[in-house]
Amino acid sequence: MRYKLLGRSGLRVSELCLGTMTFGEEWGWGASKKDSRAIFDAFVDAGGNFVDTANKYTLGTSEQYVGEFISDKRQKIVLATKYSLSTDDDDPNASGNHRKNMVQAVEASLRRLKTDYIDLYWVHAWDIMTPVEETMRGLDDLVRAGKVVYIGVSDSPAWRVSQANMLADLRGWSPFVALQVEYSLIQRTTERDLIPMAHALDLAVTPWAVLGGGVLSGKYRRSGDKYEADDSKRAAVMDKRLSDKNLTIADEVHKIAEKRGISASQVAINWVRQHTGVIIPILGARTPKQITDNLGALDFALSEDEIDALNRVSAVDMGFPHETLSSERFLKIFYGNNFDRTDIHRP
Repeated sequence: MRYKLLGRSGLRVSELCLGTMTFGEEWGWGASKKDSRAIFDAFVDAGGNFVDTANKYTLGTSEQYVGEFISDKRQKIVLATKYSLSTDDDDPNASGNHRKNMVQAVEASLRRLKTDYIDLYWVHAWDIMTPVEETMRGLDDLVRAGKVVYIGVSDSPAWRVSQANMLADLRGWSPFVALQVEYSLIQRTTERDLIPMAHALDLAVTPWAVLGGGVLSGKYRRSGDKYEADDSKRAAVMDKRLSDKNLTIADEVHKIAEKRGISASQVAINWVRQHTGVIIPILGARTPKQITDNLGALDFALSEDEIDALNRVSAVDMGFPHETLSSERFLKIFYGNNFDRTDIHRP
């Protein structure tokens, strides 16, 4: 395991992050406490120090398990948790990014985690009801109070994140240092604005669902014109992800995996892990066997030819204005004959 700087901060985190949404069985799926502990131990034994949870995960059980598991190694663990999502559907103030929910959420998380501070506190999703000034100043107050060390943002539009960090920079508040987004071979639309923004603002990117909900792991496979699944209940939920294009992408992943004699999951993880910039995939597992297999991605790197093949089969329409600005016709209109004659060092 190697380590990376968490975006514009000096914090060192492992190149893979352990996601713990699977810790607990309250949602009808997930890992028992015994298996959760085995998953955690396997990750730490491999050199991992970056653990991600949320107050919403398995109704708080995930935070409780994580708090117990890290108790004898708290200083060595970079602990991340989140707030924003509703913890009481009948209480209008039990959700959102406003100060009241922020304060009550962080205090509840600290109790469940049995710790005095949170290393990375995520805004779980953008709240259209709360002014950006209230959220950013409130988070800065938590940092100044010593309850939070760094802040990050998840599942938000690029322009909102950019606006928030510009405001924080101008007013001397704590800025976001990391961005959490869905990103995988079957979900590349984040390449349009979110990931370029993260590179430009020096935000670490921690992608979730890097296996596409199992599509890229070999769990779902073709059978004629349809698909078969190892788990029929989850197959119904996965219909949206099981498009013909996504299954074609999965076929290419499996082809590379078979040729190398490794798992498809490892191929999909490394496609994300090997991208430029600070990209730290979040690994979620329901069994110790799954986390052990996922950690095997550290043992090799995909070749340029393999990455090119995966890029081609998974390419997405970049849309306006990206395709217009990069078109040959526009480059000629804008730069004349000088675009190809100019060395550009910026991404």
